[in-house]
Amino acid sequence: GIKGEGSQTNPAVSRGLPKRLPIAGVDNVIVVASGKGGVGKSTTAVNLALGLSANEHSKTVGLLDADIYGPSIPTMMNLHGEPELTNQNLMKPLENYGLKCMSMGFLVDEKSPIVWRGLMVMSAVQRLLRQVAWGPLDYLVVDMPPGTGDVQLSLSQNIPIDGAVIVSTPQDIALLDARRGTEMFRKVDVPVLGLVQNMSVYVCPKCGHTDHIFGQNGASAIAQDMNLEILGM
Repeated sequence: GIKGEGSQTNPAVSRGLPKRLPIAGVDNVIVVASGKGGVGKSTTAVNLALGLSANEHSKTVGLLDADIYGPSIPTMMNLHGEPELTNQNLMKPLENYGLKCMSMGFLVDEKSPIVWRGLMVMSAVQRLLRQVAWGPLDYLVVDMPPGTGDVQLSLSQNIPIDGAVIVSTPQDIALLDARRGTEMFRKVDVPVLGLVQNMSVYVCPKCGHTDHIFGQNGASAIAQDMNLEILGM
């Protein structure tokens, strides 16, 4: 498994929770999350999955787009079309760049909005987790939807997650939401591997001048305050 920060199970939160059932054929699950949208979470998830695949050629890596309302993995991974079915009626992940990928974007028209209530969203997430022929996988990277809502809580309670990566930008509001996301994972006993600060520096394409347009050391301060490791800036 992947080692992250140590954490103690919160009895008040864990009491009565459903048992975490592993995803068939998947050894390690890493979720990439953010407190708000637009901070580069999906880009980080794709880069993490590609990095794991490139650095460990013997390992198999999958990428799950759990952002039901705004799936972006199909575009980022240059994948289109509907998944085929196995003899066991499981969906086959679409593959590109050495990654096995699954997204709601493969199952609906990309121009059609997904207007679903919470229960339908949760049913869709469970389908992407349990009705896909993932295995064998060494790592499954999950691109979570932004925020701390039903999907995040349900995933954290229903599958064993080896670690969470929090993505933020240096703005105060984004960092505040990143703090909330970190606390949510800790409450449900999911190790937080660290914090990625995205959009740290703007480099002028003409002169090469760098400017911290969103602030400079916001992530460092929150990481120190919450005992988090900075994974990238």
